[in-house]
Amino acid sequence: MHKHIEWDEPGSASIAALFKDDPEHTPPPYPGAVLSARYQGRIVRVKVEAYREEDAVSIGSVAAILDQRGHRFQSHQNLNVGDMVRLPDDKRAIERWEEDEDEDEDEEKE
Repeated sequence: MHKHIEWDEPGSASIAALFKDDPEHTPPPYPGAVLSARYQGRIVRVKVEAYREEDAVSIGSVAAILDQRGHRFQSHQNLNVGDMVRLPDDKRAIERWEEDEDEDEDEEKE
């Protein structure tokens, strides 16, 4: 059984919006693929085990939970690494990383 998750809207990071004019560029996810989504401000990676074309939903396990800087967590709110979840195509997101403040300071010193 999978855990019901209310995914965040991907906004400007939406895969569906990015490729709306070129749907052939985004083939359906396949078993083993790793997808990204947003959940309560975190980036969640989901390893696909199955894809349901009739409702455009991937079913898989949570492979990682990260913050915007790439720091990993074992859980966030009621979501844990290893949980089985459903991820609709319209909730899939592109990962974007913020620079660490320490890296910015190092660059300024150079």
